[in-house]
Amino acid sequence: MKIALVSCDNLPGWEVDDNPLIEALESKGATVERPSWTGSIDWNQFSISVIRTTWDYHPRKVEFVNWCKTVPRLFNNANIIEWNTHKSYLLELEKSGTIIAPTTWISKNESIDIRTVMSSLNVTRGFIKPQVGACASDTLRFSTDELDKAQKFLVDNVHQDMMIQPYLNSVETEGELSAVFIDGEFTHGVQKIPVEGDYRVQDDFGAIDMPFTFSNTEIETMHSTLKAVPQQNDLLYARFDYLRSEEGELLLNELELVEPSLFFRHNLNSATKFANAILNRAMML
Repeated sequence: MKIALVSCDNLPGWEVDDNPLIEALESKGATVERPSWTGSIDWNQFSISVIRTTWDYHPRKVEFVNWCKTVPRLFNNANIIEWNTHKSYLLELEKSGTIIAPTTWISKNESIDIRTVMSSLNVTRGFIKPQVGACASDTLRFSTDELDKAQKFLVDNVHQDMMIQPYLNSVETEGELSAVFIDGEFTHGVQKIPVEGDYRVQDDFGAIDMPFTFSNTEIETMHSTLKAVPQQNDLLYARFDYLRSEEGELLLNELELVEPSLFFRHNLNSATKFANAILNRAMML
């Protein structure tokens, strides 16, 4: 069986997160390749293609989604990818009962007064991020004495959809909490803590990560959230990312269904589970 773990051009040499998955697949007799999604490739040659490290997709979101629609036996599938590559999906999940941070949604070319937004949120610190983005790109943390800076940031990014939320101080202490699901089942939790004073929880910026234990009630809430995902029965993998509110409540920051790190290093058995899930899907196609 020939498996494509879809990647990007110029994948950094330090990227080793998927090595346990590759080893698990190869131990079961599969041949594994890591082609770039932008390559001139006959995708029909693969028994199944799994999006893994397509880290350069977000500036080319439309092109990426259109590519997904051309690839046979792709997971997660193109409809899920199209839905998940724009953070307005969080608004849909909120309407279905998922708790997220209070959010002001801004369409591209829309003029917004940051003072009015901050007054409506009733907070002294805010956070701006794009509705299509990755790895903390085009983000700004600001306080009420930096409103002119925040307003300029919005003007500079008027070409894209943006969102404004309260800045959650817990990201600097507890960090971001992630829950990994494979084939609809929870496998493990991860805690990602940024360097002191930073909010970026990616290891690209020096953040550290470690195992984290979610309660059974929290995991059941995640299952309920997944039921609101279009074609959720086709999901091969998912990662929930949470931040904690000032009141101690977990708020869904993102539901990653495109190319999330799955932190196999914190649960090596999850790599075997993922390999089995990939091979089982391939045999059913």
